[in-house]
Amino acid sequence: MLKKRTLRCLFSCFVGLFIVTFMSVLSSAAVENKPETPKSLSGVKVVSVEEVKALLNNKSIKIFDMRSAINYGKGHLPGAVALPYKENSEFKADFDASKDSLDMNKLPADKNVPLLFYSDGPTGWKSYKAAALARKAGYRKIMWFRQGAAEWIAKGNSLQ
Repeated sequence: MLKKRTLRCLFSCFVGLFIVTFMSVLSSAAVENKPETPKSLSGVKVVSVEEVKALLNNKSIKIFDMRSAINYGKGHLPGAVALPYKENSEFKADFDASKDSLDMNKLPADKNVPLLFYSDGPTGWKSYKAAALARKAGYRKIMWFRQGAAEWIAKGNSLQ
């Protein structure tokens, strides 16, 4: 009796591990096939790691991490606020924002407040799309850290 339970438990664990591994491989393949974001966005300033470092001392800037809450919890830029962008639109410059979800109410009411958006890196469409939506909403001082968290870490900086 005990052996049957042990075998069932081991089998269940094996199946679970297989499913997790398989989903992980699929997820990694999807990310690898993601095209890079455009290198610029009209009305938005693309900023480098060095510029972001300098901006961190500016108390008036609002920094938004567009990644999932899980990734934000693993580490984020100092002072960044989680604002997960729920993405269902295509990975292209003229995306259909109606397929996506972003809580624009979390952005400041004052359209002159400097905003900085970032996500994972050059394939981080969430930050590109958020910056584009902020521009359409009339915000005037938008910055986009296109290189994102990946470049931040690659240049020897730590996340909080």
